[in-house]
Formats: sequence, structure tokens, C-alpha cells
Amino acid sequence: MWLRDREGTEPVTARSALGVRRVLSIVALVLGVVAAVFFAVQAMRTGEQVWVWEAAIAAAVAVVAAVDLLIIRRRRETR
Repeated sequence: MWLRDREGTEPVTARSALGVRRVLSIVALVLGVVAAVFFAVQAMRTGEQVWVWEAAIAAAVAVVAAVDLLIIRRRRETR
């Protein structure tokens, strides 16, 4: 690979942000699931359509966070 012949200190001292990204994804996953359940319960209790949309958005956030955690896990395995 052409980056191996660099003369700077970046390859030696560069730090990966995967740890911070993993923590943020875990927080987003937990909050997304909790919010989706809360909004779904509100939708069933009140029957208002706005709670359904809120639940769908929160569930989408949880799915994106779960996919990001899988990507992070794969990248950590290849290191």
C-alpha cells in the first residue's frame, strides 16, 4: 500500500475513534429503543398519529445505531 512509505508521524501516533464511536452508538441504541417503546405505548394509549411517527423515527435511530455497531465490530476484527 502506498501509505506505508510515509515519513511523517501520523501512522505511528494516529488514534482510532472507534472506541468513542462505539460508546455513542450504544447510547443511541439504548435511547432509541426506549424512546420507540415509549412512543409506541403513547400511540396505543392515545390513538394519535403523531406518536406513531415518533416511534418510527426512534426505531430508525436504533436500527442505524445497531448497524453502526456491527460495522465497528467488523473493523475492530480486521485490525
